[in-house]
Amino acid sequence: MSQSSTDTLPPRASHTVLQPAGWPQPKGYANGMKARGDMVFVGGMVGWDENERFPPDFVGQTRQLLKNIATVLAEGGAAPHHIVRMTWYVRDMDEYLKARPALGEVYREVMGEHYPAMALVAVTRLVEPEARLEIETTAVVPD
Repeated sequence: MSQSSTDTLPPRASHTVLQPAGWPQPKGYANGMKARGDMVFVGGMVGWDENERFPPDFVGQTRQLLKNIATVLAEGGAAPHHIVRMTWYVRDMDEYLKARPALGEVYREVMGEHYPAMALVAVTRLVEPEARLEIETTAVVPD
């Protein structure tokens, strides 16, 4: 597999997007990322606010959840453009698929035009009953 650094990360983010030659360009994620630096791990975040209140809809929870991730990253000296991996856990795949256009807008609003390696997993239940989704994140802050 070949590597290319066609990503448009701000300076200081020394990540390389791994895009094998001849493969179609993924939309909204990367096939892989290569990074060196301090790792920041964000546990499974849900879309509640600081008072543990959830927005009523999937897109609202996603917006809040991404803001929560950005806040935790900042505590570790990282920012959204340092993210190298995200795993999304959704309770209803159909709900996610229907919301995709709005989710793309919300993602870019909070995270910018940075698309790390991602996985999407449908689950039957999350610990918080009101949560529609949960996301785990790994970021790497360059040395």
